[in-house]
Amino acid sequence: MADRDWTADDVADQFAEAFRTLRKLPPVKVQGYFSAWPQALRSQREIAAMEPQPMRVWPSAAAITRLEQTFDWVLWIEEAERKLVWSRAARVPWKQISGELGCDRTTAWRRWQLALTKIAARLNAQ
Repeated sequence: MADRDWTADDVADQFAEAFRTLRKLPPVKVQGYFSAWPQALRSQREIAAMEPQPMRVWPSAAAITRLEQTFDWVLWIEEAERKLVWSRAARVPWKQISGELGCDRTTAWRRWQLALTKIAARLNAQ
């Protein structure tokens, strides 16, 4: 990371990728619960009539490593800024964000840019 100059846009892209990676991770399930029933045998006709299951795409190891790096980055900014940065990474509309912050859209955008600039400055200093 030291050979790269980070900008606010680069940091925003990294957070957006981190959010997408989080969405791809498998859900957390409670351990200890399982079914002892045997699998039901289905005929070809039943299988053809079933709803198709969506294909699950798992994140790569490199994407998970970048996700963990962004988790370290959020410790460098305040809690309100963390919520703002993650909300934008999740593509929450500015209108909803500004309503939650109690300010107008331009002020919310400035706060978001300031948080990204803080992270980029810290990355460039390393």
